[in-house]
Amino acid sequence: MAPDHPLHGHRYLSLATFRKNGAKVATPVWFAEDAGKLYVFTAGGSGKVKRLRNSSRAEVAPCSVRGELRGDWVPAQAIVVDDAATEGRAYRALRGKYGWQMWLTDLGSKLTGKIDQRAVIEVTLS
Repeated sequence: MAPDHPLHGHRYLSLATFRKNGAKVATPVWFAEDAGKLYVFTAGGSGKVKRLRNSSRAEVAPCSVRGELRGDWVPAQAIVVDDAATEGRAYRALRGKYGWQMWLTDLGSKLTGKIDQRAVIEVTLS
């Protein structure tokens, strides 16, 4: 990620998706960059996945682990990934960035049987 990128050096981003009525819903998430795209993972049945299935409109901003903004909102488009190759690239990027923390998260998901219920979101900045 280039030093002038709005998310450079940040560990969390606030991913805002939009309800059908236009209301913004922001969630702090881990993210990693690969080939100019940002990748996020989440529970497959989460609200953000449901909202993205209705509209790819999104916004992102750097934030703290608690969602406190540390920069300006940037318009984006986000989609739920549906192919294994892209999911694999996303997880490799996330494991490369978060290391042991991602390993522990994966382990917890495997032990609870929820790893196959995850969804990967691909974010493209507008």
